[in-house]
Amino acid sequence: MRRKRRPRSLAARLAWLIVMGLSALFFCVPVVWLLLAPTKTDGQIVRDNPFSFGSLGAVADTWHHLYAFQDGAILTWLLNSALYTFGALAVTLVTSIPAGYALALTQFIGRRLLLTITMLVMLMPTAAMVLPLYLGMNAVHLDGTIWSVILPFSFFPFGVYLTYIYFSSNVPSDLLAAARIDGCSEWQVFRLIAMPLAKPVIALVGFFNFVGNWNNFFLPFVMLPDSAQYPAQVGLNNLLAASPLFNTAGGAGNQIMRPELALATLVTVVPVLIVFLFSQRALVSGMLAGATKQ
Repeated sequence: MRRKRRPRSLAARLAWLIVMGLSALFFCVPVVWLLLAPTKTDGQIVRDNPFSFGSLGAVADTWHHLYAFQDGAILTWLLNSALYTFGALAVTLVTSIPAGYALALTQFIGRRLLLTITMLVMLMPTAAMVLPLYLGMNAVHLDGTIWSVILPFSFFPFGVYLTYIYFSSNVPSDLLAAARIDGCSEWQVFRLIAMPLAKPVIALVGFFNFVGNWNNFFLPFVMLPDSAQYPAQVGLNNLLAASPLFNTAGGAGNQIMRPELALATLVTVVPVLIVFLFSQRALVSGMLAGATKQ
């Protein structure tokens, strides 16, 4: 019986290696090309080997051309992204963590209804909510301001649900009950006991919120009317529209070509990559925290 299973096992391993190899090629090849594109001129990208290295001088020239677009608009877009993302992240953590704690460990009228609504809203496509959000911001005269981006970015039901799962499965209710018996108020129980235990899920909620907000395109595109207010993702759309590669009416002499587009993409990805590299341990701890019930 064992001899008959070996060919099947070998075939399964071979199939697994083929699938993994194709997946690696599918995901890695575009990234390698993106990293090498700013080192070459546009003509070299078209003529030379796609995976050849150009020169560091070409990278400097590419950055100069990119920075010259609308007098340094790329830096303005990055600063706007940081403002919107970190502003929304602060509001999200202040609201999502207490909300998840309350749903998991306190009893009040309408608790189950709120939990059900949270789960239903979490399942709704983000794009489907952009128009209602715009109409709401317009009704209170906040459209076109930073609050029209920060406030919707702060609405993060997935973070509330993650916190709810964590507190339900990882914080012993007996520990909180003992603190209440010792005379702690509900706020003291939350601040002094629950919050220190919730560091992994706080990091997890913060990471997901940061990545989702930094990469969000549709909401800022609808809410903000001025290029000077755009975040980096919407700014990339401006670069595409200004490039003669994608817009033949863009005008002659425009310097936004393939190297500039590739460098702009890399620049907008770097903050997410840095956050991910410095938060790996907290992310793994947060994702495994609710795996077992204590």
